Amino acid sequence: MGDIPNAVVKRLVSKHGDGLRVSGSAIERAVSAAEDYLSRLAREAHASAIADKRKTIMDADIDRAREKIG
Repeated sequence: MGDIPNAVVKRLVSKHGDGLRVSGSAIERAVSAAEDYLSRLAREAHASAIADKRKTIMDADIDRAREKIG
């Protein structure tokens, strides 16, 4: 995949990890996990929009998708 920049994930993990350093392999795993989550979120949001006969994903679709996948 590789769509989310490593630097963004590293900054977020460090920020929410109380400033601890993060290994390169941990960043790669975090990027992969984030991309997997966002892919599932997008698919569920898309399904929600289609079920409501829309071609646009709206806030409510994202909210429903988040509730469904956690």
